[in-house]
Amino acid sequence: MVVNVEQGAANPSVAILLRISDALGVGLPALVQPPERTLVKVTRHGEGAVLWSGENGGRGVLVTGTPPPDVVELWDWSLGPGDRHASPAHAGGTSELVQVQQGTVTVEVADQAVTLDVGDAAAFPGDVPHAYAHPSADPNAPLVRFSLAVFEPAVGSGTAAYARTGPVVDDV
Repeated sequence: MVVNVEQGAANPSVAILLRISDALGVGLPALVQPPERTLVKVTRHGEGAVLWSGENGGRGVLVTGTPPPDVVELWDWSLGPGDRHASPAHAGGTSELVQVQQGTVTVEVADQAVTLDVGDAAAFPGDVPHAYAHPSADPNAPLVRFSLAVFEPAVGSGTAAYARTGPVVDDV
């Protein structure tokens, strides 16, 4: 039914809309009311979605993002000693920006690896395999922390070569 509604081939009944809203965990008004027009969308500290957890204490938190078609995501990442997050290539045209807030991070892009220290930043294509790693295996080493911005053009337009399989679904 959802596919038919999405394609404009069916008009759902109120009962169907209620079942869809229940399945999504949102109220019916969220499905049928026009989106609230606000200039500022706020995500309070601690409200971001933890979408990756490392074996040694690291985490990837999606803090906020923009709606399609040109999506920008802002992430807060931490890596514990020995943590490494590998990501396959995202959809064509994806770009990533990293800035280190604490410690040292190794960024691997295709066959290149660069080490970034506090305050360092890097920009690279996200449409090639890439990874982020804590370079120390010493269990007493502190967490490293970095901000990550991901730009994905034309999301949902059907023009991407393949579906996104980025940080949200990959585990160490």
